[in-house]
Amino acid sequence: MNGADRSEPVSYAKQGGHGVVLSIENFSLWYGRTQALFDNTLTIERGLVTALIGPSGCGKSTLLRSLNRMNDLIDEVRISGDIRLDERSIFDPSVDVIALRKRMGMVFQKPNPFPMSIYENVIYPLKVDGVRDRRILAELGERALKGAALWDEVKDRLNESALGLSGGQQQRLCIARAIAGDPELILMDEPCSALDPIATSKIEELMNELRGHYTIVIVTHNMQQAARVSDNTAFMYLGRMIEYGDTQKFFLKPALERTEDYITGRFG
Repeated sequence: MNGADRSEPVSYAKQGGHGVVLSIENFSLWYGRTQALFDNTLTIERGLVTALIGPSGCGKSTLLRSLNRMNDLIDEVRISGDIRLDERSIFDPSVDVIALRKRMGMVFQKPNPFPMSIYENVIYPLKVDGVRDRRILAELGERALKGAALWDEVKDRLNESALGLSGGQQQRLCIARAIAGDPELILMDEPCSALDPIATSKIEELMNELRGHYTIVIVTHNMQQAARVSDNTAFMYLGRMIEYGDTQKFFLKPALERTEDYITGRFG
């Protein structure tokens, strides 16, 4: 299969019962003259966890970063097609990109706490939003840390530097920071790739706890992780959506031979 292949993807995604929050419609993207994404179409169900899998360089992270327009920050990027959040195009000229990104918390591959206290890290997005009431900040900060399953570990050292936390704690702190502003979606770009198995397990447990409260889209190279944490899984190859469906069916009996070849390790 190559970039010119126009075969239709197979889709049998599980529905969450709360409708579609994101619609990706024939979405393509170019970096200069190089096309990275080709006519991708899929819908993200509200309140569910959707995993994007595929070989390195297949476009997973590019698609994820397109959801909150982070690729706008890269020179010579152009797109075709559309991405709709609650039925409204995120590329509509009237869309406030900063407000859009507030609706989609982002967690990166490598934990990126700010060089400030644990507490200041968590409330940072609230202060940027103009919240100044100390009582409200404390309440929302505690709620975010509890939501990220970190409160019990840090409640007695909130004023210590966040850089003194372990890698796994730093990543959960970044998740707490992401949810402090009460986004609708949480976008995770390989959030466990730099973590040890114990920290990875805690992040996966956290994702299961956040399911339903937030819509989560996660890019992962770890197919076992996708099988454990997601409701729906999308397989991408060479910039295209190949198969997208209910995770249990996807891994037990994929519809396409190419998908089966990938998840059984014949290539990738």
